[in-house]
Amino acid sequence: MLSKNQIKQVTGLQFKKNRALEHCFVAEGAKIVPELLRSKIIVRALFGTADFFEKIFLETIPESIEKIIVSELELKKISSLSTPNEVLAVCEIPVHSLINSELKNQLSIVLDDVRDPGNLGTIVRIADWFGIANIICSPETVDVYNPKVIQATMGSIARVNVCYMDLKHLFSNTTFEHDFSIYGAVLNGENVFEKRLNQTGFIVIGNESKGISEKLLPHINEKISIPSFSLNQMDAADSLNAAIATAVLCAEFRRRK
Repeated sequence: MLSKNQIKQVTGLQFKKNRALEHCFVAEGAKIVPELLRSKIIVRALFGTADFFEKIFLETIPESIEKIIVSELELKKISSLSTPNEVLAVCEIPVHSLINSELKNQLSIVLDDVRDPGNLGTIVRIADWFGIANIICSPETVDVYNPKVIQATMGSIARVNVCYMDLKHLFSNTTFEHDFSIYGAVLNGENVFEKRLNQTGFIVIGNESKGISEKLLPHINEKISIPSFSLNQMDAADSLNAAIATAVLCAEFRRRK
């Protein structure tokens, strides 16, 4: 049976300030948790139903991981999901570092003030699919270890490095000041399907409603956009969802590879 202290500790990780204090986050579900167990992310504890542990073979889980068998009712008490899914894992937040010389030779995603947890989680999944190793976020971007974000990544959080930093400081770095492509997704940009694209650089995605912030626009040296093919241009959608736009752009970059 779960103690009141265990319930308090696990549910507390739904809040950013507690995640920062404990250096831990929560992941849920029989799809996501096994992926984390196979990754470099350190899993501290598993709270799972008897059926889950039977399916995953208890003896294959490292002894260092605390394993607690819980009932469906107990799982519901610590879950952030409306319908809990067999298992909940408490994991250590990994420490990621960015090496400028490596970024210089890669394609990376930069997120400026993306607030929606579903968008961020989906973008992490998109980066994983298209082989993009790093996502660099502004401090205002939603916390990647928010339970809703983790859920939306569907396990891709185990394979993509997500870091937070001052983006103006990043773009002002001498490594990226000259001869480095900083692609900004803006409404008045060049048609991405017709523009010459490099396989190194930053793809910058802005806030869902405001776009890329004014303070960063001077650093964007390659403005790109996704053209609308609507049959009724006068009454077409004014923009794409941030995650969908990221997927289209990544697909076009990789198509050229």
